[in-house]
Amino acid sequence: MSTTTLRLPDEVKARIDRLAAAQGISAHSLMVDTLAESTAAMERRVEFEAEAAQRWAEYRRNGEYVAMEDLRTYVLARARGEDPPRPRLRKDPAFARTKRRR
Repeated sequence: MSTTTLRLPDEVKARIDRLAAAQGISAHSLMVDTLAESTAAMERRVEFEAEAAQRWAEYRRNGEYVAMEDLRTYVLARARGEDPPRPRLRKDPAFARTKRRR
């Protein structure tokens, strides 16, 4: 485990101390837990954005997409414990016209 020095404004340190005391943990533990949670959230966001960029590139390449209403029906069925078929891919008609002209 490594050591890092972190300079905090007095007000922030006081807030951390109050929250830690209210939870019955040390300020150190609160800061470590908070940093771990924040880092995990940032990692999830970076992964989400990378996947979105990949899917956008794929759409721009082939014009295929899943309609929101199809996706909603699928997700709600899964939430009910059902095993529905995956939503069908649709082809953007505007995309097809654009590709034919090239």
